[in-house]
Amino acid sequence: MEKQHWKPGNMVYPLPAVLVSCRRPGERPNILTVAWCGTVCTNPAMVSISVRPERYSYEILRETGEFVINLTTGALNRAADFCGVRSGRDTDKFAEMRLTPQESQHISAPGIAESPVNIECRVREILPLGSHHLFLADVLGVSVDEALLDEKGALHLERADLTAYSHGTYYHLGEEIGTFGYSVRRKKRNDGRRRV
Repeated sequence: MEKQHWKPGNMVYPLPAVLVSCRRPGERPNILTVAWCGTVCTNPAMVSISVRPERYSYEILRETGEFVINLTTGALNRAADFCGVRSGRDTDKFAEMRLTPQESQHISAPGIAESPVNIECRVREILPLGSHHLFLADVLGVSVDEALLDEKGALHLERADLTAYSHGTYYHLGEEIGTFGYSVRRKKRNDGRRRV
């Protein structure tokens, strides 16, 4: 297989294009779209987002030390794109996109009610890295739409119509190809017993 060799670049795709909500006390809430978002640690639960210092929300995040990561669905994709290209300096993004601020349980920044999952975060550290600064944050709480839970309370994110971002384009997530550990799981025999 022939390959081209390119200059260094961010090619870890696809990514979640999440809606990050934040608010200064006494001001209207704002939303920014973040594609550089990820899980950092399980215990304690930690995440990170990377934001350019020139973004309007950067100073809000820095001053308040808190934000909410709101997962993006097909129904929220237009809002994700809009909030990524419009500035909160002169635009009320909640109003423009007809989104509802949702009171958080652990912080003052609101979540987005229309998002199926809201992750409340408190900044632990800000790392200046170059074009972006990384906000390393503790997860303080998660709100999940009850429609995503089965009768036993298990979460089914596949019901949420989540979207992903890949090299400038948004995509719906595709079909399931397996669950964690499927490559080594023992197969059942026709009589219902597991093969060795």
